[in-house]
Amino acid sequence: MNDTTLDNNQQEEAIQGSCLCGAVTYQYTGEPKGFQYCHCSRCQKVSGSAHGSIMFVKPEQFSWLSGEALVHRFEVPEAKFYASCFCSNCGSSLPWEVKGANNIAIPAGTLDKDPGIKPRRNIFYDSKASWFESSGDLKCFSEGPERK
Repeated sequence: MNDTTLDNNQQEEAIQGSCLCGAVTYQYTGEPKGFQYCHCSRCQKVSGSAHGSIMFVKPEQFSWLSGEALVHRFEVPEAKFYASCFCSNCGSSLPWEVKGANNIAIPAGTLDKDPGIKPRRNIFYDSKASWFESSGDLKCFSEGPERK
């Protein structure tokens, strides 16, 4: 997908993302439709974390730049909307087309720069991991903690 020309003849900035090994790259243009933390058990499993951090864009805003042949999709048969995509080389989560929703879900951790928006909500919060603690309540280190 090429950058879309705006009415004022300026170009929209493309936000790029990639997998851990860098073989798969993608971009989107324009404002995402949403950004949320999803605490469902599927997002916990696919992210290996307490929640998924997912942005949504329209398919026409999204394009693969490289490595699309390495992108594999896993369908959860009983899921109405959920699927997951990943790099077959390094296993990183990657964007996927949401079944029946005309959206591309982008795992925000795969973005290569700040998208300029923040998550707006938590969904499936009643399904949150039993060990989940809000990050604002935890001690913070600018890098790894000091070793003793």
